[in-house]
Amino acid sequence: MYNSKARDVQVFLIGNDTKVLRSRTWDRLKFEVEYSLQRGTTANSYLIEADQVAIIDPPGESFTANYLKSLEDRLDFNNLKYVILGHFNANRGATIKALLEKAPQITWVCSNPATLALREFFPELTLNILTVKSEEKLDLGRGHELQLITAPTPRWPDGLLTYDPCSQILFTDKFFGAHVCGDQVFDEGWSVYSEDRRFYYDCLHAAQPKKILSILDKIAELSPIEFYATGHGPLVRYGMNELTNLYRQWSEKQKSQDLNVALLYASAYGNTASIAHAIARGLTRSGVAVELINCEHAKSTEIQTSVEKCDGFIIGSPTLGGHAPTQIQTALGIILNTASTNKLAGVFGSFGWSGEAVDLIADKLKDAGYQFGFEPIRVKFKPTDITLQTCEETAIDFAQMLRRDQKRRALKSTSQSASADRTAQAVGRLVGSLCVVSCRRGEVVSGMLASWVSQATFTPPGLTVAVARDRAMESMTHIGDRFVLNILDEGKQLRKHFMKKFAPGEDRFASLSTTEASNGCLILNDALAYLECEVKNRMECGDHWVIYAQVQNGKLLNNEGVTAVHYRKTGTFY
Repeated sequence: MYNSKARDVQVFLIGNDTKVLRSRTWDRLKFEVEYSLQRGTTANSYLIEADQVAIIDPPGESFTANYLKSLEDRLDFNNLKYVILGHFNANRGATIKALLEKAPQITWVCSNPATLALREFFPELTLNILTVKSEEKLDLGRGHELQLITAPTPRWPDGLLTYDPCSQILFTDKFFGAHVCGDQVFDEGWSVYSEDRRFYYDCLHAAQPKKILSILDKIAELSPIEFYATGHGPLVRYGMNELTNLYRQWSEKQKSQDLNVALLYASAYGNTASIAHAIARGLTRSGVAVELINCEHAKSTEIQTSVEKCDGFIIGSPTLGGHAPTQIQTALGIILNTASTNKLAGVFGSFGWSGEAVDLIADKLKDAGYQFGFEPIRVKFKPTDITLQTCEETAIDFAQMLRRDQKRRALKSTSQSASADRTAQAVGRLVGSLCVVSCRRGEVVSGMLASWVSQATFTPPGLTVAVARDRAMESMTHIGDRFVLNILDEGKQLRKHFMKKFAPGEDRFASLSTTEASNGCLILNDALAYLECEVKNRMECGDHWVIYAQVQNGKLLNNEGVTAVHYRKTGTFY
């Protein structure tokens, strides 16, 4: 944890007339899933001081005071001409207001959706706005003729990229970033950021692969590019080609999944959106393609097409004045008129006081005969870490229900060959000790039964655990995370306890005798032995992640016991 360090702003010259101002926090910034690795983050803003002075992407209100002070030390606000917004949200409102107070002459440069959002957020002000409709150029002088390129996605319908041919920098805002805080401005030794960048992509972009591929095509037309000036984390220079190719590879894979869920939502204050993104994370982790649709910006034809082709749909809404917003009512009407009742459904939403919208939507879908993949999710006010984890686990269950339905349909139409069955039987003869992995991150506690466990190293002592992508606790097994491996005793009932189906968010350890280990995770007092471990590496292997961890502490709890072993008849499932 980095909470001993105060927030600050790191300033660095990165190109001709161009500086980056990295507002840094070493603590976790927000509760959203994308920050859950808890490695801090940077909010990167950029200052171009040519004949005309421009700022790109001022940070959110968490950094307003430090950021303004840093600008004051380096800039005469009377000379500030433009502020370019890669996207707008209410969190930036405090910084924008502070900039206007110091430089009322500012011209705001943004896409059309951001223009509408700005005017709505500041109804009392007359703002100077240059609206970018598709592609525009903004000449700052001294060769800085900026190319402004709209890059809308469901999550950021107002997205805008900025390319400076003079410095050959592409300012990418929400693309290619990572939530990690450090002293490095650029990504020297870029592979050390691989996990953070993948996690960032999975949280923010995996649910919108078609749009990402379209934006990658736009980026490919820009040349030459020296590096990506990202909105968060280190700037991407040394691993630029590799990361660009990985974004395309990940998006192509996600787009081609054999199951698809339409995830429709609207959000008044960002809370329903946070739930939607947690649900999307659970679905994409489970190998399900997600069509993320922000109903506030989507056309009816887009909603209809997505609902027609999906295998299941989930719809989320805030409650405004006791009702769902008009856009959600329209989307619900399209679903009822378009989606066959054999498609799995789900409903969620956030509210301040009453929450009628969730019940209204759920009742109409029930009356129409739809089967629900989970009980409607109702979240009051802002979702917490535990709430978001529960939403993610709920989505995993939803994906597993879709997968079971798919397998049942496949079994009706095909039968496995004898040779495949023989191979599965042979693979099933691989055995492993039965263990329970317990882990904790903040207030979230989870655990699972594991049998694919093996010692991997002598010095230092280390082991590997295979964790399925759709396991609830998979998201808590990243580098730096800690867990306890409880090795089970043959004949004990712990195995049966952890083989049962747990509800999303249910405490796996509530009825068991446990002790807290020195790393904060839970030791099962009836286990044969336990090992306290720290994750050092991860490798993606098909439908599982192989986790390598070093053993930091351990103890044999029963000298007379025998390790429980898992025997299987087939290698196609546990």
